Amino acid sequence: MTNDFAADVLICGAGAAGLTLGIELARRGVSFRLIEKMAAPFPGSRGKGIQPRTQEVFEDLGILDKVVAAGGVYPLIRDYREDDSFVEKDFGEKPQATPAEPYHIPLMIPQFLTERIMRERLAELGGHVEFGCALVGFEQDQDGVTARLSGADGEETVRVRFLAGADGGRSFVRGALGVGFPGKTLGLRAMVADVALTGLDRGWWHQFNNGDMQWMISICPLAGTNLFQLQGPVPLEGEVDLSAEGLQQMIAERTGRSDICVHSVSWASAYLMNARLANRYRVGRLVLIGEAAHVHPPTGGQGLNTSVQDAYNIGWKLASVLDGAREDLLDSYEIERRPVAQAMLGLSTRLLDAGKQGEIKRGREVRQLDIGYPVSPLSVECGPERNGLRAGDRAPDAPMKGAAGQPSRLFQLFRGTHWTLLVDGQAAIAPRTGVHVHRLGDKGDIIDAFGHIREAYGLAPNECALVRPDGYVAAILPLDLDGTARLEDYLSRNGARRTVFAMDRQGA
Repeated sequence: MTNDFAADVLICGAGAAGLTLGIELARRGVSFRLIEKMAAPFPGSRGKGIQPRTQEVFEDLGILDKVVAAGGVYPLIRDYREDDSFVEKDFGEKPQATPAEPYHIPLMIPQFLTERIMRERLAELGGHVEFGCALVGFEQDQDGVTARLSGADGEETVRVRFLAGADGGRSFVRGALGVGFPGKTLGLRAMVADVALTGLDRGWWHQFNNGDMQWMISICPLAGTNLFQLQGPVPLEGEVDLSAEGLQQMIAERTGRSDICVHSVSWASAYLMNARLANRYRVGRLVLIGEAAHVHPPTGGQGLNTSVQDAYNIGWKLASVLDGAREDLLDSYEIERRPVAQAMLGLSTRLLDAGKQGEIKRGREVRQLDIGYPVSPLSVECGPERNGLRAGDRAPDAPMKGAAGQPSRLFQLFRGTHWTLLVDGQAAIAPRTGVHVHRLGDKGDIIDAFGHIREAYGLAPNECALVRPDGYVAAILPLDLDGTARLEDYLSRNGARRTVFAMDRQGA
């Protein structure tokens, strides 16, 4: 078997998960090919909610401001009654931002706009999507994967080190691997459509017959576009007329109004709701991400967000292994992300059941800020006596100042592909490739001018917090002899090499 590798990673599927992984690899200088069997980008709005944790990820990827500019916030809901009156209510709680959690409410942006921004970011980093190119077969061995691709110019065979299946709920990669996808069909079929219509004010999300599984219909203005998104249950069997005429008739029947006119349909789909979770996320040199690993009802706005965070998790790990870290680093992907998807499926199903009763209030549980990896092999136990922030938790943000007086935030220090070590004190730390060290306290390069770092991290003198490239706390350790040794060992095992200067080699 030849080991002439065409790329380090082949990514199969160019939705939000595949694009996130492409961006992660591109900014780390990892070679990859990103293929998509569809001839053109996905045109629909399906995943339109960007939760606060994903907003933090997007800040790190360099696209948050463009996503915010292209989208908007969720409007108030107008819930119409039988007598044509309505009540107005919020879609979910709207807490205030805090120093530790700067993004606090979901954004609305249709999926096709999010993915367009991601493709533009990928292009800035030198990558691109190969549309109209399908994976049709593969074999793996201990050194790599041999994949067969079919495109406009015929079939080709390529050799790569790893293959990522980001090819959706009907994943070819998952099926070819024989990975089980247990779960259930939830006994509900729904339609979703992006349409141009008149007769409704764009300032509200309009809902009719809320909680009635036969007559419910939701008509939401899509931020960043002149379209509305229609959603509603449809019969389990039979064809659904998703033409402009058919959708207009459905609206008239379910609202009793003849003044709402559908002029065109840009995208529409009818689908059965399922909740399913792959038995495995990794088989040797192949990994499953996004909907290739989990599918769920759309309630709660969790799917695209979970998919993005899958890719954000595996991206830096693949890059580290390709750069020399131990391959068992990849084992942590399934350990960390599969329980998250399992909980997400439960949450989405509970919210679906509540929606059937006309209750759609979303609270903190949908924001994904409390996701963590406390039982991960990458989380170094801090000791039972420690209160507050622990290894495996999401690393909080905090406003601060640099030593020169300029305002800054911890998230600005974290942004990039590196690990970050926050040190309270002047303990000696050996420099390492890919580790940025920042010191608090006397003669430190960062100043906790407002006390928010201490409030969030609670570091004692000569204690450190190690933050992973994906923004989770890896360890909180005292920098005594034992703690320093544990820190050095951890970084060595996970791919952060010690930096050796010329004068060190000369014994100077």
